Amino acid sequence: MRLPDMPLHDPFIVADEKTRAYHLYTSNDPSVSGVDGTGTMVYRSHNLRDWMRPVVVFLTAEQTGIWATDGGWAPEVHEWGGQYYLFTTLHNQDRPLAVPPPDRWGTPFQIPNYMRGTITAVSDSLLGPFTALDPSRPAPPENLMTLDGTLYVDPSGQPWMVYAHEWLQTIDGTMEAIRLAPDLSRTIGDPVFLFKASDAFWVGEQIPGGVPHQIPPYITDGPQLYRTPDGSLLMLWSTYEKNVAGQDGTIGGGYVQTHAISKSGNITGPWQQHRPLVRDDSGHGMLFHTFDGRLMMVLHRPFDNARGKLYEMQLVGHELRVLDRRADLDGGG
Repeated sequence: MRLPDMPLHDPFIVADEKTRAYHLYTSNDPSVSGVDGTGTMVYRSHNLRDWMRPVVVFLTAEQTGIWATDGGWAPEVHEWGGQYYLFTTLHNQDRPLAVPPPDRWGTPFQIPNYMRGTITAVSDSLLGPFTALDPSRPAPPENLMTLDGTLYVDPSGQPWMVYAHEWLQTIDGTMEAIRLAPDLSRTIGDPVFLFKASDAFWVGEQIPGGVPHQIPPYITDGPQLYRTPDGSLLMLWSTYEKNVAGQDGTIGGGYVQTHAISKSGNITGPWQQHRPLVRDDSGHGMLFHTFDGRLMMVLHRPFDNARGKLYEMQLVGHELRVLDRRADLDGGG
């Protein structure tokens, strides 16, 4: 299989030195994996061009007492303490939250909230099966509607989960972080606010004068943390760029891959927003190194019926740049 033929959303690649294979994790798609159910599947390749048919590594139906059965979004796999940990977002529309949306932007923005958040699961193998550490609840506080949790380990060795707090609950989506227990099974303390989506100064630049910029929603999506050569902390994240669409004045905008920098090197920031790296309805990217040392970014495009796209990247200090769109690997488009 090749990337143009592979349905996938929110791609995450682990370059495994032991097998010299790239493992690309995404939500289970029964039409490709042949296995029904909400969960995670993984494609494998030795060259980023030719991929094996996916193997299912996690299913909610196999987790005793799991709090949710829908979702399976944004799977990531991280090695930690000699084992492999899956982070993936689940939700349950039958478990409403009691936290009402705020009355902001001059009008009540009433959207039903329900349990959504990232769970952690563990396995001895990159190919699973993964078992949920706490099937009774998501890792972030369960009164918050969150998604896309990722692992960050600070210089002291303390693990954190960084996640997006949904615009569905906050209107102006935020990025937040919370400490994890050493075995990643539970969170410790309260969430720490990092930044909000509207902090990206360029989000509403295309909205003409006279049209309010404070138009919901402002979306945070797909965080991934990366330490830069100068010691800064880089966060890839995605959002929607706002512009005016149509003569009726309705606001529209495209999904974009952007990034922010904490020059202090601390997860708490302050975070400086940078302009998007890739537009064209692209996003939820992550950085990884090839076996020959090249820095690469994988993301999905378009948002609907998504496929994986690959870019060769360069870091100069904390400045992240796109060097080359690898259409030779991802088939163009």
